[in-house]
Amino acid sequence: MILTFWISLFVAFYTFVGYGFLLYFIIKIKRAVKGKPFIPAVADDSLPTCTLVVAAYNEEHFIAQKIANSLQLNYPAGKLKFVFVTDGSTDRTAEIIGLHPQIQLLHRPGRAGKIAAVHRAMEYVETEVVVFTDANTFLNPEAITRICRHYSDKTVGAVAGEKQVQIDASADASAAGEGFYWKYESALKKWDSELYSVVGAAGELFSVRRDLYQDVPADTVLDDFMISMLIAAKGYRIIYEPEAYALETASENVSEELKRKIRIAAGGMQSILRLKNLLFSFKYPVLSFQYVSHRVLRWTVTPFFLIVAFITNFAVAFAGKGFIYEVLFAGQALFYCLAIFGYIMEERHIRIKVLFIPYYFCVMNYAVIAGIIRYFTTQQSSVWEKVQRKH
Repeated sequence: MILTFWISLFVAFYTFVGYGFLLYFIIKIKRAVKGKPFIPAVADDSLPTCTLVVAAYNEEHFIAQKIANSLQLNYPAGKLKFVFVTDGSTDRTAEIIGLHPQIQLLHRPGRAGKIAAVHRAMEYVETEVVVFTDANTFLNPEAITRICRHYSDKTVGAVAGEKQVQIDASADASAAGEGFYWKYESALKKWDSELYSVVGAAGELFSVRRDLYQDVPADTVLDDFMISMLIAAKGYRIIYEPEAYALETASENVSEELKRKIRIAAGGMQSILRLKNLLFSFKYPVLSFQYVSHRVLRWTVTPFFLIVAFITNFAVAFAGKGFIYEVLFAGQALFYCLAIFGYIMEERHIRIKVLFIPYYFCVMNYAVIAGIIRYFTTQQSSVWEKVQRKH
């Protein structure tokens, strides 16, 4: 019982905190030996040609802003193209895009899912680099330049931008929790990138070399993650570029965010099974270490170890095995009580920010468990159920 508790606690601690600390110290040592990495300036005429691909489904509330944002991106004249795909949209999305001749519009009435739309868009991409971004996210003006400068390094196969969540003063737990989560994720990605490679890219903003892109199976849930990791599996690095960011609004509420997280968790399990050669790769050991530490543990065993750690801690503490177990159980109990209290306050629309983190943490881990169950008990679809976001 005691051994089970300590193993469970260690895995949980390492997954959410320990890996970050370990990565930080490895980076410190690497910088002391080799110095801080330097990104050389790249002249405009040396930047690669690029296509911005946007897959939009019923985004009439955001699409005009997205178009304006895209056309204002700073990049050498004649080197940036735009392809927008609106398959299945039944609102005015395609009509609004059609008003802009600078953008190549691809539209079909049938909806086959985002990845099918991306596959179709890629048939029209002939540039050296392709950048993917969501229809409801807005990029900083220098985003494409900051991303594409990395392709002067031939070892780089993909570049991931930073996701930022727009949070206002009245933010609920989903918005505040998601914002905090992505700030922590950003720090980990910076260190991952500096050590060797980011482990996967988020669909809000990422890019790949056109000649390295390969279609993923039509039922793929996390297409952005799979596309980027398949490139990493070929021996190319995924670089993180925090100076290229995508700003998006948060989910409308915790229920909408939970729906999104459960689907991501199911997609995470699908990705792990399809990328099993990266779990213990002797060919790319550093990538394998990063992948297991940063992704696999979170998406598989850690949420279950949290439950085991609580139950075994309870049993050991009340068996009188030592004061340390009582203190640890009291800490766990307090944390989960704060999460429950946060849920109650959220239901009553009372905003107490100190409760957002424990509440969101529990929601996130519940979503992983629900996602794993969903993956093994239901048939997955690549067609995303649209998440309602704050306008």
